[in-house]
Amino acid sequence: MHDIRFIRENPAAFDAALARRGVEPLSAGILALDERSRALKTELQHGQARRNEASKAIGQAMAAKDTDKAESLKTEVAALKERMPALEAEDRETGEQLHAMLAAIPNLPADDVPGGQDETANVEIGRWGEPRSFPFTPQDHADFGPALGLDFESAAALSGARFAALRGQMARLHRALAQFMLDRQSGENGYEEVNPPLLVRDEALFGTGQLPKFAEDLFRTTDGRWLIPTAEVSLTNLVREQIVAADRLPMRLTALTPCFRSEAGSAGRDTRGFIRQHQFEKVELVAICKPEESEAEHERMCAAAEGVLQALNLPYRKMLLCTGDMGFSARKTYDLEVWLPSQQSYREISSVSNCGDFQARRMNARYKPEGAKQTRFLHTLNGSGLAVGRALVAVLENYQQEDGSVIVPETLAPYMGGLTRLRPN
Repeated sequence: MHDIRFIRENPAAFDAALARRGVEPLSAGILALDERSRALKTELQHGQARRNEASKAIGQAMAAKDTDKAESLKTEVAALKERMPALEAEDRETGEQLHAMLAAIPNLPADDVPGGQDETANVEIGRWGEPRSFPFTPQDHADFGPALGLDFESAAALSGARFAALRGQMARLHRALAQFMLDRQSGENGYEEVNPPLLVRDEALFGTGQLPKFAEDLFRTTDGRWLIPTAEVSLTNLVREQIVAADRLPMRLTALTPCFRSEAGSAGRDTRGFIRQHQFEKVELVAICKPEESEAEHERMCAAAEGVLQALNLPYRKMLLCTGDMGFSARKTYDLEVWLPSQQSYREISSVSNCGDFQARRMNARYKPEGAKQTRFLHTLNGSGLAVGRALVAVLENYQQEDGSVIVPETLAPYMGGLTRLRPN
């Protein structure tokens, strides 16, 4: 959500920032609605004050036996009473229109975000690790994974496309990855572990920016709740409608949860394999902090995600997303892309975003700086630390052997119950 005062004072700068995201100028329409809304409120206030004043004067006129004046005042009060409901209705409608317009506008990009229309304009920040040189042609995980317990056929019979059942040693490896990530983020990196709700109300998804614009990407239950597309929704909304004590900041939270996405906009993309599923698990990272802390928190969060890839010895690259490739709520985003040998390319495994005060305004989440009279909106950040399914794919492909087996990364040994290699059934 955007600050209307900023738009009033900086309409040209607001439109220029929107233009960087490929959005047409909107300040004129917003300010016209805002002006009408303020005019209506002023008229209502004046009308209410005059009605109260005239009502009081009627009594005085009656006491003074000034019948003509009393009748004139009664006529005026009656006219005001007739006019006020229409004004109140127009005020509500104008306010709703203004709120809806502001709610549909994406966050403004940070100054150091590169311009561009799509992922081709993203900027590589750096790489870690060297892709493995295979003495054989590396296979796609979708081809050799079924022999190791990655069961697409049974899941499709149960639920349709974009579902998988993990069985035996494959399920163990998936669980090991998830627990390793959660332990690392909650222990070594200091994020508080949370077990949050998986079903949320409209307000929660509005707060983090998925609603109203991206409803088609979500699954809704029959009672009007929504399945979370990411634990970012639950974790970030833990501070909605709150004034957080300054000494509790920065607040760092992590959760391992299932995530549910309809993938409405991904028809034809990654239809094979385990990369893009309707249901998947992810270790999410969320930070809630003071405005002056958010840039440092962004770098810290990205390093926490990178540390998982390094511990697993998975080659990756770090990308700074351009204005056209960022998410709706983000003002700056880093993507981590892991190397997949079968595709001979890097694929996204984590997206780490600084949202500034954009989500906090939608949630009305604030704090009071020490010694200040007024509250300020918090800054929120979120990122994957990591997506478990995509990490599983990366481990399978990077650690695959010519005989179809997969060596388990050493860092996962404590979680594997002595299993050091996945072998074809």
